[in-house]
Amino acid sequence: MKAKCIWILCLLCTAGVWAQQIVVVAAESLQPIPGVVISNKEKKVLTNINGQADLDVFSDKDTLQFTAPNYRVLKLIKKRINGHTVSLTRFVGLDEVVISASKFKQEKRDVPQKIINISAKEVGFTNPQTSADLLAETGNVFIQKSQLGGGSPMIRGFSTNRLLMTVDGVRMNNAIFRGGNLQNSLSVNPLSLQNTEITLGAGSVVYGSDAIGGVISFYTKKPQLSYKDAMYVKAHTLARYASASTEKTVHADVNIGFKKWAFLSSVSFNDYDHVTMGSHGPDAYLRPEYVETVNGVDFIKSNTNPKRQIPTGFNQFYALQKVHFQPKENLLLDVGLHYATTSNYARYDRLIRYEANQLQWAQWYYGPQNWFMGNLQATKHSKSHVLFNKAQLTVAYQHFKESRHHRKLQSEIKTNRTERVQAISVNADLEKQVTSSTAIFYGLEYVYNRIHSEAYQEQINSGVQQESVTRYPNGATWQSVAAYASLKYKPSDKFIFQTGLRYNQIAATANFEENNRFLNLPYNNTAINASAFTGTAGISWMPNSIVQWKLHASTAFRAPNIDDVGKVFDSEPGSVVVPNPNLKSEYAYGGELGLVLNFNDKVVLDFNTYYTFLDDALVRRDYMLNQATELMYNGELSSIQAVQNASKAWIYGLEVGLRCRFSKNLTLKSQYNLIGGTEDDNGVEVPIRHVAPSFGNIHLVWQKQAFTVASFVNFNGTLQNHKLAPSEQAKPYIYATDKQGKPYAPSWYTINLRTQYQFKNDLAVSVAFQNITDQRYKTYSSGIAAPGKQVIIAVNYTL
Repeated sequence: MKAKCIWILCLLCTAGVWAQQIVVVAAESLQPIPGVVISNKEKKVLTNINGQADLDVFSDKDTLQFTAPNYRVLKLIKKRINGHTVSLTRFVGLDEVVISASKFKQEKRDVPQKIINISAKEVGFTNPQTSADLLAETGNVFIQKSQLGGGSPMIRGFSTNRLLMTVDGVRMNNAIFRGGNLQNSLSVNPLSLQNTEITLGAGSVVYGSDAIGGVISFYTKKPQLSYKDAMYVKAHTLARYASASTEKTVHADVNIGFKKWAFLSSVSFNDYDHVTMGSHGPDAYLRPEYVETVNGVDFIKSNTNPKRQIPTGFNQFYALQKVHFQPKENLLLDVGLHYATTSNYARYDRLIRYEANQLQWAQWYYGPQNWFMGNLQATKHSKSHVLFNKAQLTVAYQHFKESRHHRKLQSEIKTNRTERVQAISVNADLEKQVTSSTAIFYGLEYVYNRIHSEAYQEQINSGVQQESVTRYPNGATWQSVAAYASLKYKPSDKFIFQTGLRYNQIAATANFEENNRFLNLPYNNTAINASAFTGTAGISWMPNSIVQWKLHASTAFRAPNIDDVGKVFDSEPGSVVVPNPNLKSEYAYGGELGLVLNFNDKVVLDFNTYYTFLDDALVRRDYMLNQATELMYNGELSSIQAVQNASKAWIYGLEVGLRCRFSKNLTLKSQYNLIGGTEDDNGVEVPIRHVAPSFGNIHLVWQKQAFTVASFVNFNGTLQNHKLAPSEQAKPYIYATDKQGKPYAPSWYTINLRTQYQFKNDLAVSVAFQNITDQRYKTYSSGIAAPGKQVIIAVNYTL
């Protein structure tokens, strides 16, 4: 309150002069825009690299015109400029700026790959419950969920450790990212995001290993400086409720800015109860009974409401602290501290398994998923330096913690496994404009991961603990050293050529001596030393104002990580995966052709077709250990499997997007994805696990002044049994049953309505009606059914 009073007093004391110095920002991202021309008929000024400009040369009655490439022209009378910030709006269509393609700002139209951009404004309207739900809103990313605390993205037939995630430019993938489904996207809070970019297709030249199917780049909000003498304070709060999971969310962030220093603090808390599925759909998804444990004794309890999925409730907490320091106009220092944690949350897909007509597990849950990241980024601008015009040095430390706890029905033995990963990364990225038509982007990267893995079995009544086989070899390490360079050649606005090359050296070590007390492996340790060259080349050609062609070819790779080399776990009932020290990198070779038709920003059609060949694919296959094909694991005789370079895969697809602006107030948006692919399974071509069925959405949005209404349909095609991957056919408990009694994934659709009303500039209320027809459905490969009909209410207040 005291800070607020000081701020108001400063505003009153400087009311006569504060409008003379402004900062021009992008309306959606709030990023300062350099090089904006501010003019009247006689005079003009330009904003500097921080978007700042001094308006002293103009009189209060002058009409000022704000002009910048890719932004709509804005005209304002100087004395009517409200506040010290002026916002410019981008054109609809191609004229956007993206960062992820080269780690530096580029016009989206210049990039030969398809990149999806999600702004903070869109997040504020769609109100996604998690970052996974945010990705699903695009219509280009398919989301799988094994439990309510889940959200594993699939892009163009690839998933998990074949997709790369970054937060503020820092690699989030670590050495235990697995081929199974991942929930790490949930650690990123969508309410703290400034924008999100999704690169569809390979990104190995810039990002290295794992970036085969795509790159998901989260950029959190940045502290804003004050561009006047008074302190700049801005605060935002949100409260949200969703009926199907009884979600209760609160969020707050506050920005305090001075001339050279700025601080941003953000916190969020989400609480979810057991989620209720819809009424109309397969009965196979219902939850007729569940296990309840009382005083160490398991009871099978009848579910009074079979649509209620027990247990699925959990909660999560996220905190962000950022500091921005600008000692000079051309030097910026940014510090970010991120912390995310959850409560325990049940792995629902395991808890619905039956064995001999009885539920198999009494307990199967993940412990808190913890993530901490501290990063420091120094950015230097220079117009004359021989090596760069802009240079960034990013140093980051991350700590990941996850655990798994499970006990079979009526068993007194509970197995507990805990994993921790410490990750250090250093990135140096530079941009140099060599000539007016040629720019180069280049850099160096070093990544180091160390894994700590623990396991024990616990007697639930006596509490006696006994050591057990760990999921990963304790103390294992994974390192990556890389150098990359990219060239952008733009002789005219109609033609752009980009190419790049990266060299990567990967080293991994693992010691199995501790686990050999239980497994009797024929080796005690392993070391992997692998190298990889990857390249990319593409063109963007605009022969006229309507047509844009994009052609892109690339190679990408994924080096074996510790999850591939050293994991021990039960992959499915009756099977156990053991370490394999004889692995090499898998390679992907891909091509993409895109066509954009832009009819005066009124109708925009976007077509993309792609093809990817994956060679030496790392897949799970049957394996022999000490000449044996079976071993005892967790008290059960299990078939032995291991990750091997034993497959090839072919993936292809078509993406069609439409944006139609019927009037100033009414817009239609739609996205459709068709994906296919097969992989080699011991000489037989079979469907690929992460190739999703056809999916997409249709949005009709009406907006007038402060009121926005969006009606939309989400839809998903059918995957018949013969199109399910063998690993999916082996999980009938998560699927519906066809007429032959075989598992399959039915098609589904939902009808939805979302509204928002903005009261002046400080209060906004959103109400959404989701799954209005109360469909009972699961997204492909998901263990949990999606929410039935629900109402989501959110209240935003900005100070």
